[in-house]
Amino acid sequence: MSDTLYGSIEIRGARENNLKNVSLDIPKRAITVFTGVSGSGKSSLVFGTIAAESQRLINETYPAFVQQFMPHYGQPDADSLQNISAAIIVDQQRLGGNSRSTVATVTDAAQMLRVLFSRLGQPHLGSPNLYSYNDPRGMCPECEGIGQVAAMDMDAVVDESKSLNEGALLPKDYAVDTWYWEIYKNSGLFDMDKPIRQYTREERENLFNLDDGRKIKVGKIGLTYEGIVVKLKKGLGSKDPEGLQPHVRVEYDRIFTRKTCPACAGARLNAAALSSRIEGKSIADCSAMQVSDLAPFIRSIEAASVGPMLDALAARLENLITIGLGYLSLDRESSTLSGGESQRVKMVRHLGSSLTDITYVFDEPSVGLHPHDVGRLAGLMQQLRDKGNTVLIVEHKPDMIAIADHVVDMGPFAGSKGGEVVYQGDYAGLLTSGTLTGNHMRKYQPIKETVRKPDGALEIRNAILNNLRDVTVSIPRGVLTAVTGVAGSGKSSLIQGCLPKAYAETVIIDQNLNRGSRRSNTATYTGILDHVRKAFAKANTVEASLFSANSKGACPDCNGLGVIYTDLAHLDPMVTTCETCEGKRFTEEVLAYDLRGKSISDVYEFAVTDACAFFSEPAIAKILKGLEDVGLGYLTLGQPLSTLSGGERQRLKLAAELGKKGNIYVLDEPTTGLHMNDVDTLIGLFDRLVDQGSTVIVIEHNLDVISRADWVIDLGPGAGHDGGAVVFEGVPADLVHAAHSLTGRHLVERGHKSG
Repeated sequence: MSDTLYGSIEIRGARENNLKNVSLDIPKRAITVFTGVSGSGKSSLVFGTIAAESQRLINETYPAFVQQFMPHYGQPDADSLQNISAAIIVDQQRLGGNSRSTVATVTDAAQMLRVLFSRLGQPHLGSPNLYSYNDPRGMCPECEGIGQVAAMDMDAVVDESKSLNEGALLPKDYAVDTWYWEIYKNSGLFDMDKPIRQYTREERENLFNLDDGRKIKVGKIGLTYEGIVVKLKKGLGSKDPEGLQPHVRVEYDRIFTRKTCPACAGARLNAAALSSRIEGKSIADCSAMQVSDLAPFIRSIEAASVGPMLDALAARLENLITIGLGYLSLDRESSTLSGGESQRVKMVRHLGSSLTDITYVFDEPSVGLHPHDVGRLAGLMQQLRDKGNTVLIVEHKPDMIAIADHVVDMGPFAGSKGGEVVYQGDYAGLLTSGTLTGNHMRKYQPIKETVRKPDGALEIRNAILNNLRDVTVSIPRGVLTAVTGVAGSGKSSLIQGCLPKAYAETVIIDQNLNRGSRRSNTATYTGILDHVRKAFAKANTVEASLFSANSKGACPDCNGLGVIYTDLAHLDPMVTTCETCEGKRFTEEVLAYDLRGKSISDVYEFAVTDACAFFSEPAIAKILKGLEDVGLGYLTLGQPLSTLSGGERQRLKLAAELGKKGNIYVLDEPTTGLHMNDVDTLIGLFDRLVDQGSTVIVIEHNLDVISRADWVIDLGPGAGHDGGAVVFEGVPADLVHAAHSLTGRHLVERGHKSG
């Protein structure tokens, strides 16, 4: 692609975050891949500068009245940005949503299916909404379209060893002397001092299920009596748990469990909608099918009257298959999708778009994909480009970098030692550039020949969870095991679903993190801040609480946050730097105290690497060393947890485990977001954990990690109902000879040589 043919996005003097006055031209209607070590400035350039400016400029085209209701984007710190087109960001933010949000609804396949059934379904119902579980006319009346109903745990409702006066009713709103408790007391139906287990059948029925409309006087007010089971079901049990306030959700989860709705068997729809069929299948049957099975079924329907709709739906489903999500079903709740799956589902919405000259921005679209599926993803990126769009990709995987028309390599290192363009040009030039990326592109980890000897085994027998087909495996103790296979092959079901049930001591280090409040950051999560406050207090002979952003030393206007959050109702809040403290979080009095020439605000701005050089205090230095060891040296101590990627959150958890011995550690794709150079560091870290006496099991697609494992369990051969079986068990040197293993085939193709 020629820069002169379509022009370039021109960036001059970009200084967002750690960018050091970056100037470059990015060719339009081409694929540009941005790479470099974690924290080198890729995201600051692509998302914080280019995409942010595009969105800001688009918002400015709306009237001022409309703009006040839209998210606010500040102008990126740069001298100029020219020739920018409208940007669509396809990131790894999980789709979330409530229990009514599914793969079908977020891809618009649900609407297409409903139209199809409204035209072809027999018996004929009419309107598409009659096939919707979100419409009262189509939903199951029992579960109201959720597919599940609340089942009550009676042990959480009543303690039968106690009387009503002793607090037999356990929900907090029914405790002794509460309003509800008074209703039961004043009903005259019960001996208040008699333990519930001694109640007659009639008394039990009255306490739990009586609902005859009788009035009970409490004080001067007449209230309707209802048995506690009736009352809880009508009240708390009728709510969608996803929409409850956190404190109410805790009570809900204590009392209720969800079970499949007996009326619709989980199909969500009423009897009329379920009775309407196309070639013997109801709309619920279609939604429950794997997409890889549904697509050919839709193609097989012959109906000229809805030909365009059939083609559009089949194309949407085939795009899901192409990007490696054929194992999903349309009724899969969107909240259960991983970050990588969420990103690829979002991608499907854009593949059929007629828009051109759009800038598509992707954040590691290959996350969660086996090498077998990466080639198909690369084809979709080229498809977007060939329609006349500009494609910007932040990536680490060599196979994705290789498809670039233009490469921008950031570095040379992370944090304050990054923020520069160390190479820009074509892919061939990257290989000889001498940068960290270029050097790693030309070499691979050799397959481990001498493996560790296990000191026992972890046995999983006859596992049938999700798509697992009666799987029995023996995972060696005291070594590094890689569990591999295409997305949807059953890896997580086997290791995260079955292993902890057999071995309760298993420690799962996943990418979920309790983000806490807006005050939660790297320093608070790791406990560094407690030691830092003590060090400042000792150096200045004052109380340690002065140096807490939650204390009297905090800036009174922003309450120690350094920023002001302006609530915009259902939109994202607007975030602005506090003018009083200029983002420094503390009062002038507190900022005047120093520790070896640095204020407490300066410490918040330290990158972990810089903090390592500054702090000699043993308790602080130990935690910082752990963060550096897991490749998080570029994070600042004050960085909010909400801004961390899934891979960063996982490594933050891993840092806390260093130095412990004898545990069983399970990590799900720990290389997410890691540059090839950082993957080497991570492999060394796994080796260290194993050498200290731990068992480490990684669910991985990264071929370097697989090559350096002591043992490999490969699942497949495909995804969904085509997976769920063990394809290979053994040492990595034997994996390359496994005829039916896609993983083994890619080890060979990628040039991994035994050595």
